[in-house]
Amino acid sequence: MTFPDLFDEFRKAILPGGASGTTLSSLKAVARYTSAREGDAPFKGNGVDQIIFIASGSTKLVAHVSQGREQVVAFHFKGDLVSVPATVAHAYTLCALEDCELVFFPADDFLQIAKQEAQLIVKILERALRSLARSREKAVALGRKTAGERLASFLVTMAERIGWSSEDAVELELIMSRRDIGDSLGLTVETVSRQLSELRNAGLIETSGRSHFRLLDIESLHSRAGHLKAAA
Repeated sequence: MTFPDLFDEFRKAILPGGASGTTLSSLKAVARYTSAREGDAPFKGNGVDQIIFIASGSTKLVAHVSQGREQVVAFHFKGDLVSVPATVAHAYTLCALEDCELVFFPADDFLQIAKQEAQLIVKILERALRSLARSREKAVALGRKTAGERLASFLVTMAERIGWSSEDAVELELIMSRRDIGDSLGLTVETVSRQLSELRNAGLIETSGRSHFRLLDIESLHSRAGHLKAAA
């Protein structure tokens, strides 16, 4: 897509109710766009906080710590707005899981413009609160949950974010590798594969190829994830 097309995707996703011409002009003036091929890392903690809109494709945000260690912090999909911090205590890299098109803004400029548009502030806050909720769930999973609970929680979360209903199941296309899933959940590749086999044997999921999943019993997956009934 051309830059006007990509910016229009951003506008429709983030400001569906419209915005003032001044706000849109200001945002367009500071916006930039780039494409990334699968495996590329277009943003590598380049010293400026960035706000990035995923116009197409999907990405992973990776934190780099000492001694070459890495943690997959989050996965992001088409329509998501991602904050990529500059290098501070850790370095962060946004990596393309598949071919992507991205619109990006210097965070300071973006937030300064947002101050003038109440609707934009509300949308940012709504997305930030959803992201915070996912971060809290992940913190609980990493700190207190078993491998099986972590994987079940991951599948339920992905179903809520990118799943679609089909007959009596929820369908998913998980473009990330088993290693990416393990790096996100603090598990080895072998453990991820073993836990997926247990879920298949229990009749809770079906898989086809590397990326296609059918979640056959969401309620049981919530239970396997250790969710409270009131929360599920």
